[in-house]
Amino acid sequence: MKMRKILVSGATGRTGAIVLQKLRELKTEFIPLGLARSAEKAQEQFATTAEFFFGDVTQPDSVKLALLGCQGLVILTSATPKIKGQPIPGERPEFEFSANGTPEIVDWLGQKNQIDAAKAAGIEHIVLVGSMGGTNENHPLNRLGNGNILIWKRKAEEYLINSGIDYTIIHPGGLLDAPGGVRELLVGKNDQLLNNPPGGIPTSIPRADVAEVVVQSLRLAEARNKSFDIISKPEDDPTAVVTHDFAALFAQTTPGL
Repeated sequence: MKMRKILVSGATGRTGAIVLQKLRELKTEFIPLGLARSAEKAQEQFATTAEFFFGDVTQPDSVKLALLGCQGLVILTSATPKIKGQPIPGERPEFEFSANGTPEIVDWLGQKNQIDAAKAAGIEHIVLVGSMGGTNENHPLNRLGNGNILIWKRKAEEYLINSGIDYTIIHPGGLLDAPGGVRELLVGKNDQLLNNPPGGIPTSIPRADVAEVVVQSLRLAEARNKSFDIISKPEDDPTAVVTHDFAALFAQTTPGL
């Protein structure tokens, strides 16, 4: 099997770091590279800055350089809101985005830059991690900092689908900092799991499981040109059957948003 060089953008984020580590463990399959903004953060998380590129996805040249010689791209970049001012006790905090870190700039233009650079570089496959809730323009996440983050994410996803590059688009539910590999994973479409979760289970999933889904998407043909929502049953759910067969899981999914 020919080894494939994979660039992970957002590689020092909480999910991106897990993806990069998992790819590094598959030494006979992948040559993973990370793209991040902070060398200090990469050193802190990985004890090295080797096999990292540092730059800003809103600057096309940063992405072009990092993608040279790659066959795959994992997009895990996302705008991050911050609390505005000093929260008043008993009231909901307000959020804002930095001037150069809005969802329009990061989640739309930044992801568009990555897709354009990937197409120019001849990338074979892009795995993009977004979020559930994109079918609802009134979703609370869109109101954070008036950023419309899910709207801009969905615009980037549509752009990817129309790019001609093989894609896998993953819409996880709420992300948990919990162990992976011990739950049953459920896939759906168009926020059906979010609006009507089976058995009323929480619409969440461990970050580690999302990272594993990313890795398996790179490995398995069943994930190509598919878009899906994904959550997990609770770890203590007596009806759960831990997911190990990812080809069967991906076979349940369909193309398009």
